[in-house]
Amino acid sequence: MRGLLNNDQIAQVIRLLKVAMRDLPDPSVTLVGKKFKSPFLVLISCLLSLRTRDETTLPACERLFARADTMQGMLKMPVGEIQKLIYPVGFYKTKALRIHDICGDLIDRFGAKVPDDLESLLTLKGVGRKTANLVLTEGFGKQGICVDTHVHRISNRLGYIKTRTPDETEFALRKKLPRQYWIEYNALLVTWGQNVCKPISPLCTTCPVENICQRVKVGISR
Repeated sequence: MRGLLNNDQIAQVIRLLKVAMRDLPDPSVTLVGKKFKSPFLVLISCLLSLRTRDETTLPACERLFARADTMQGMLKMPVGEIQKLIYPVGFYKTKALRIHDICGDLIDRFGAKVPDDLESLLTLKGVGRKTANLVLTEGFGKQGICVDTHVHRISNRLGYIKTRTPDETEFALRKKLPRQYWIEYNALLVTWGQNVCKPISPLCTTCPVENICQRVKVGISR
């Protein structure tokens, strides 16, 4: 393997991918952020999206938000009703309970507001670093680096960083990735990972960054 990609190269990758993605849909949480402009609804959409495909997450969000779009409104709804509205997202029964827990916690500890700092968000039950960073970037437009399986895989596959876990990837990107790309980086790589740079047999022959990407640990490709 050659040396790691530098920041000029990652800037070129980002420019090329943004052009190639113009006709591809944004991830579900990004769409919720753009449509509703509510940190709270971004937080709820993040919870629903865990281990669930976007084509299932977005309709579930829209059904739930049509019924209640505030933490007070969701807290008043029976857990069973929330379960019905968000089904078939993964672990829908657990997530319905989690929604109640988080709404109550936000009201009791944060004055019915979603905190806009990473440390406070991480104190909410069921909120990990990925969700907290996504709420910051998509809900508040603040700097953060959200790392899911796509961001972790593609950042390493490109040869931009060399890490073993998503948490390691987040901290490596915080050190290396120019801050101007922090907010858009997640949505960009998630969309690309869902459509082109897939976990198994990525579509390398049609990828606009094929000549830059180091294709680390890529076996079969198309």
